[in-house]
Amino acid sequence: MDRSFSLHRAPFLSSFLPSSVKISRDPHDFNLMNSPSNRRSLRTGFTSTAFNDRKVPSVRASAGASHCDFSSLNAPLEPRSAPGKFLSGVLQYQRQVFHFAAADELKRLADDRDATVARVSVSSDSDESCLHRRIAQLKEQECQAAVEDVMYMLIFYKFSEYRVPLVPKLSRCIYNCRLEILPSKDWELESIHSVEVLEMVREHVSAVIGLRTNSSVTDNWATTDIQRPRLGRLYAASILYGYFLKSASSRHQLEQCLTLVHQKHLNDRNFLQFLDLLPCGIKSLVFGHAKDMQSVPFGQGSDRQEMNLKELRCYVMGFDPETLQRCAKLRSKEAANLIERHSCALIGDEQTDVTDVVIKTSFSSLKRLVLEAVAFGSFLWDIEEYVNTVYRLKDN
Repeated sequence: MDRSFSLHRAPFLSSFLPSSVKISRDPHDFNLMNSPSNRRSLRTGFTSTAFNDRKVPSVRASAGASHCDFSSLNAPLEPRSAPGKFLSGVLQYQRQVFHFAAADELKRLADDRDATVARVSVSSDSDESCLHRRIAQLKEQECQAAVEDVMYMLIFYKFSEYRVPLVPKLSRCIYNCRLEILPSKDWELESIHSVEVLEMVREHVSAVIGLRTNSSVTDNWATTDIQRPRLGRLYAASILYGYFLKSASSRHQLEQCLTLVHQKHLNDRNFLQFLDLLPCGIKSLVFGHAKDMQSVPFGQGSDRQEMNLKELRCYVMGFDPETLQRCAKLRSKEAANLIERHSCALIGDEQTDVTDVVIKTSFSSLKRLVLEAVAFGSFLWDIEEYVNTVYRLKDN
């Protein structure tokens, strides 16, 4: 489906980075089963709990056409799989056990997919090999749709922890041809980020909506016109920017740790053991840099070590094109699909809406959308890292 603001047509991420960072070329467990012996724990630290009764009612958005409803589960993207619908019900009616249920669903999906792949391997020389391969393909598609729903519900839960509801479909937030999103929740959305990240987020907001960082209340409530496709591209690009900032800040923190480890003169064996304890997603970002640190005698890399301890902005500005691309690139196909599906559900696409429609809105509402998108990208990075420890996602 050719959506009007498909990710491949969105502005490249570097257009929203500080000018010094821009580059000239386009870098293109739990097992909650019935048997106690099958139970295991995930790195989240939650204990196992059995979920045998999955008959929890699913939740659908039900706002009127002209009412911007911020009810508890009025997300723009509705779950399309049984696990997603199950988790939406758990989040509404049994919130205290949501993490257990989500971990259970991830483990079930991983086990189902592994069992299907195993059957294909066993039957490779039999007359039924073609049938099992076809079953495996269908199971892979089913599991991918389900794991995307699980990731979405986990992101929704992260927003709910900050008491920030996701903006529902924009068609439900338009009053007399004007889009207005209330309450703004700007403070809550900004509190998600560290001080250094927040400074870059505010610069991004100012750049993409054309509003000064220290703008007055009057400026915030001034109106502007924006085409629906451009609003969609702005939202999707802001998700990617939030994802990039989370990736870059995590890399920065880890390199600071590696610098301290290096300064303590740990031997190679202990150093490698330290690396093994790191989450695979974070380790992959800096593993090459870590090996370089081991080969540089202490004292000769002081300039680089001092850069690691500087603020995030200076650190990001020092990225070469390869590093910039590595931090900006989505790691999984599931994450890429989720961004596009969520953005299309929120804004609308050319098959459900008139694409050249001009929306009148306030700068305050635009700021709310951009802040939400950046937070969504940051949460997506965390959720992707967590899910990949249980259910291996597809490389993007």
